[in-house]
Amino acid sequence: MADIKYYDVILKPVVTEKSMELMADKKYTFYVHPEANKTMIKEAVEKMFEGVKVSSVNTMNIPGKKKRRGYVVGRTAKRKKAIVQLTPESVDIEIFAGL
Repeated sequence: MADIKYYDVILKPVVTEKSMELMADKKYTFYVHPEANKTMIKEAVEKMFEGVKVSSVNTMNIPGKKKRRGYVVGRTAKRKKAIVQLTPESVDIEIFAGL
């Protein structure tokens, strides 16, 4: 496994209708590094966002979709998505505050 630092674990937040509804339950969705495990994701979220305590992390691998451009068939990049559940006494993550 590669040497992944905590700031390389979280790639970007997922902004969809479903992920916005989950924020009411203190669940936040991120695209993460494909080789990151649950403990690495938990540590990265707690270090990057001050005052945040993570209670659980759920991860899922998303395979690349098949795309065509004329005769040529290719695939998009595969991704890994993590849903992070915060504790009730934890503060909210501020990057989602304006959305």
